[in-house]
Amino acid sequence: MVTEVWRLTIRGYRDNVIIRKRMLFTFFLFFVIFFCLVGRLSYLMIYKSSYLKKIAVGQWTSKVVIDAKRGKILDRNGKELAVSGDVYRVDLDMNTLRDTMKEKGLNEETVASELGQALNMDSAQVLKILRTTLPGGLPLASAKLTRRIDKDAADKVRALNLQGVLISEDTKRYYPNNNFLAQVLGHTNSDGAGLTGIELQYNKELSGTPGVMITETDKKSKEQPYTISEYTKPIDGKDVVLTIDEQIQSFCEKAALQAMTVNKAKAATIIAMDPRTGEILGLANKPDYNPNDPWIKGMSYDDLQKSWRNRAVSDTFEPGSIFKVFTAAAAMSEGLVKEDDRFVCNGSVIVGKRVIHCWKRTGHGTENFVDIIKNSCNVGFAELGKRLGAEKLISYARKFGFGQKTGVDLPGEAKGIVKNAANVTEVDLATISFGQTNTVSPIQYLAAFNSVANNGVWLRPHILNQVAHYDTNTSKEISDKTYNNSGEKRIIDESVAKQLRGYLERVISEGGGKKAYIEGYHIAGKTGTAQKVIGGVYAPQKYISSFAGMAPAENPKVTILVSIDEPDPSNYYAGQIATPIAKQLFNDIFNYMDIKVDASEEEVKNSMKKDVIIPEIRGEKKADALKILKDQHLDFDIDSNGDYIIGVSPLPGYSVKEGSKIILYTGTSANYNKVVIVPDLVGLSKTKALELLNNLGLKGICSSDGMVTEQDIEPGKQVTKGSAVTLTTDPLGD
Repeated sequence: MVTEVWRLTIRGYRDNVIIRKRMLFTFFLFFVIFFCLVGRLSYLMIYKSSYLKKIAVGQWTSKVVIDAKRGKILDRNGKELAVSGDVYRVDLDMNTLRDTMKEKGLNEETVASELGQALNMDSAQVLKILRTTLPGGLPLASAKLTRRIDKDAADKVRALNLQGVLISEDTKRYYPNNNFLAQVLGHTNSDGAGLTGIELQYNKELSGTPGVMITETDKKSKEQPYTISEYTKPIDGKDVVLTIDEQIQSFCEKAALQAMTVNKAKAATIIAMDPRTGEILGLANKPDYNPNDPWIKGMSYDDLQKSWRNRAVSDTFEPGSIFKVFTAAAAMSEGLVKEDDRFVCNGSVIVGKRVIHCWKRTGHGTENFVDIIKNSCNVGFAELGKRLGAEKLISYARKFGFGQKTGVDLPGEAKGIVKNAANVTEVDLATISFGQTNTVSPIQYLAAFNSVANNGVWLRPHILNQVAHYDTNTSKEISDKTYNNSGEKRIIDESVAKQLRGYLERVISEGGGKKAYIEGYHIAGKTGTAQKVIGGVYAPQKYISSFAGMAPAENPKVTILVSIDEPDPSNYYAGQIATPIAKQLFNDIFNYMDIKVDASEEEVKNSMKKDVIIPEIRGEKKADALKILKDQHLDFDIDSNGDYIIGVSPLPGYSVKEGSKIILYTGTSANYNKVVIVPDLVGLSKTKALELLNNLGLKGICSSDGMVTEQDIEPGKQVTKGSAVTLTTDPLGD
């Protein structure tokens, strides 16, 4: 009995334990399930909340972003250089469009084909947009189809009568003057954001703030009657007013095109600045492109980038003799040279174990300091470099801003190369002093040159005048921001700058820059012809010819830089090809800016006319001779005695101005006196000199290429046709 009771007791206890275990297990199972549910809910409601909300909002709302109208780019006088015109865009309300397709029994391929034809788009591209989904795989609520279409295309889309295809106003960037100031203005990408130039540099100011329109829809994408549609009005971009003067820019454009075409050059760059403020008045690069159509078919992206590049800012080159301005400034500032110091140039000098040649291989003889600047003597400047030493020469190069970015407000600026003084060898010191070894950019060079014009004070070059907006209430332009980052610093003393300008004026009146001389104006400047470095070596027959000038020399109001890249190798000297371009540019600017002259009006007009060598027309029939004179822009008086020209006064070979009157004598036969005048050939290339002599019936004897530096028969002397003139040339000009 006791045993049975004990057995039953033990069984009851065991059953209780099992029940308790089962209860604990069941409770634990429910706890795990509850925990998983809470965890899942937390994951969905907290961690995935924003993602799911985004998908949900995308399903029950229709959102259209409304772009702000991009601000204008204006010149300093308010002339429009870049504007945004009204065009159209096409967006898709996908829910409505899907319902429309069901109602009309259309498939995606048919809709894509119809839209593609109306918009001149690839139907496959349209189909891809129609089939685009959200990241989670759900269908899109809205999509952008295309932008910046004209009214005709928009009307064609409307004619399809497809509900869900939304047509709204849009803006498109226009450049009214096409290629004008192309690389400076730059252009925008397909979304209207700045891609290059000013469009990129001041994209934030120009862009404005886009607006947005959001509406809540039902499952058929119809607006709900009791919900509030959100609409944020776009804020238009602000206008960017440049320092560019449209008229001066047109002069630069014309001069750059002339420099490139006349000299059969690879490229040309011209800059005009106000040295007193650092403002860029004009900047032209040729060749250029049309920002209205920047994506030229058939061109690789690399070639497109090259055509868009602002070479005045992004490209560097060895400056050649135009750098001598700064070597002279350094030596003068350090008191290492006086005006009457003597230099002897025999055509070359030995530096270390290397022979350094002057551009004039026959030498300049004994010169003073002013002469070595005027004659651009390499031997004289090698001596100046030696006096300065590497530390001082490099120090002044860096003071003038070389080897570092100027901070000009244009994208893609290059900083150039200036050797560290510790690495400058004896030969480097000589070559750096006359413009080799180191490299500069055009804008960097002109900023440094401006400091001489600005009495020794360097100013940062800039192209922004102000950022402004148009106030509709007052109908006025309100300034929001003006340029205030001049970086002003003194480089050399005012007295040194003034004295140096006087020396540079003699380069124009007496030296290698004579072809830039304008009667009645005081112009200071410097020429330079440098051999191009390609792949680390000097490339044969490839040069960069440059001229930098300032006017009026006593108180400069404008500075210019003319740079001609790879001109025709038969005539590449800067004194021959860059200075005439500069002269014409100065003439245009002087007239526009009303810069007064000391000379009479007649003298000024006369100085603007080109020099013409009277051609040999004796022996020609009268009609043929008169045509030749007319082509040379020469006037004439003629008798009517015969059919042939037998006499000309002045004689062929004389140099006269365009428009001059020539006296012609006629006869019944082609016989005439064989006397001609030997023209002035110094400064011409060998090819040009021989061609001129041949046209006059004279023989030219010359054994080497280069620029004519001497002729054995002096200019103006009478000789008989067939006489020989021996020419001396130098292989490199300045």
